[in-house]
Amino acid sequence: MNPSPIIAGTMKWGVWGSNFTAKQFARAIEVAVAAGVTTFDHADIYGGYTTEAAFGAGFEASGLDREAVQFISKCGIKYPPEGSTHAVKHYDYSAAHIRQSVENSLRNLRTEYIDVYLLHRPSPLLDAQEAVATLETLRDEGKIKSWGVSNFTPSQLQLVATQQTPAWNQIECSLAHTTPLTDGTLDTHQTLGVRTMAWAPLGQLLDNKNPRVASVLNRLSTEYSVAPEVLLLMWLHKHPAGIVPVVGTTKPERYAPLMQSAATAMELEHWFELLEASWGHKVP
Repeated sequence: MNPSPIIAGTMKWGVWGSNFTAKQFARAIEVAVAAGVTTFDHADIYGGYTTEAAFGAGFEASGLDREAVQFISKCGIKYPPEGSTHAVKHYDYSAAHIRQSVENSLRNLRTEYIDVYLLHRPSPLLDAQEAVATLETLRDEGKIKSWGVSNFTPSQLQLVATQQTPAWNQIECSLAHTTPLTDGTLDTHQTLGVRTMAWAPLGQLLDNKNPRVASVLNRLSTEYSVAPEVLLLMWLHKHPAGIVPVVGTTKPERYAPLMQSAATAMELEHWFELLEASWGHKVP
């Protein structure tokens, strides 16, 4: 899959956030696509297992061509049924659960295929051979175009790669969460050829929680003639791992200006200046 430079995160479009109506879902999709944001990120659990279906109805109402967009979804996290006093939140990557989850997402999203299907979080009981074999079969059947993982560490990626290298790993990465730069995650991505998506790419830094970063962003905002949030995405785009930000806004009008981040390269020293501001000290 070749995603758009920014991926639209849908987690808060449903009952976990703005609770869009069918018309609002359709409009949000249309505004995003008009801005060049054609890739939409989902997970089966979003909205308590309801957001995919609401999005699917909205997409159908939009009348947009399915071939013009890309859908990502995830499985593996299982929440306890409401009212249960026994079940616990857990992970399930059995062949049966992965297959059933894909079938559910296909039905809910009203599509014949999913462009990228991800294992949502690593499980200590992951049987990589079983999970990968199931995903490969689903790909051969045309139900998914490709597959990957989400929130996997370097060692967990290596485990999966003993069977087949995942196409993607979606991780938390931002100027506020720089751990993947130093713990080997992004190095492993480049070594194995795993592509990178980043969730929470703005890192709540626009809330002025880090005055050092805010000061640098305000100065560079004038220098580059872009908003501070655009700079935060430019900072990610600069990395050679080819990081694709997943922006989970419920205000689709934000996408058009954010797309400037893919058209403007950040200067090397400005990248390190922001990193220094985030860390609170110079690089070693």
